[in-house]
Amino acid sequence: MNIENIPCTKVAYIRQVGPYGDNNRQSMDKLKTWAISMDLLKEDSVLLGIAYDNPAFVEGNKCRYDTCLIIAEDSVINDTCIQEGRIQGGKYAVFQIAHTAEAVGKAWNTIFSAISSEGCQLDDDRPMMERYNFKLLKEHFCELCVPILSEKT
Repeated sequence: MNIENIPCTKVAYIRQVGPYGDNNRQSMDKLKTWAISMDLLKEDSVLLGIAYDNPAFVEGNKCRYDTCLIIAEDSVINDTCIQEGRIQGGKYAVFQIAHTAEAVGKAWNTIFSAISSEGCQLDDDRPMMERYNFKLLKEHFCELCVPILSEKT
């Protein structure tokens, strides 16, 4: 676990509403196709997957998931299928994991105890993110970013 200050950042995104899973992957493919057509997908690009709702408390058909591409501040989006927004910045506990469905699922089941054991407090007002940095993806890794309020000093 690393602690990182993630800045407030401009993103292009597609929102998926419904059960998490295959639909999220389809949204990611759609965003990548759009980004390639706009010449925005580069070696240093960063994609994010942001789940806003916990399916244990929110009906599956109402769960929100944004597939995002970090873009330059001066970028203008002229596509009705792609929205423009910002991710909230702040302090995050960042976990690098293998980029497989099994590893991601296992990590989501274990990272909260790791955060707690490090003396960190979750920030429930900001969403958790999956971060896909192309350099890490080439090595078959991704990152889970969990918002925190504080850490041990």
